[in-house]
Amino acid sequence: MTDYITVSQVDELLGAGWEGTGDKDRAVLMANAWLSAKPLPEFDEVPAAVVQAGAEVAREAAAGKLYAATEVGVLSKSVEADGVSSSKTYVAGARAVTAGEAFAMALLAPYLSYGQIKLVRG
Repeated sequence: MTDYITVSQVDELLGAGWEGTGDKDRAVLMANAWLSAKPLPEFDEVPAAVVQAGAEVAREAAAGKLYAATEVGVLSKSVEADGVSSSKTYVAGARAVTAGEAFAMALLAPYLSYGQIKLVRG
């Protein structure tokens, strides 16, 4: 995992109390994990927009909105005997994208390499 942001950077960008009742260190760890899961290039120096994105995601993590639990499994089940009918409804496990995550993705957009092919000359 790459360390894109630090607690002191988030403190500077978002001000005191950004973590609410959450744990700053854990929130920044989660934000760095979230950023590391994105197809970002390697940076010599992390751009300000990426640091800002990390800060936004750290705020969401501190509020318990990042990596929230999702429910999966059978929600309802129906059975009919003589008409031979069976029905199941599954919980999709979907989770809404938070405002902070959406903003972070917009900040990261210029750096993301989705669908791009990198050519390397030998």
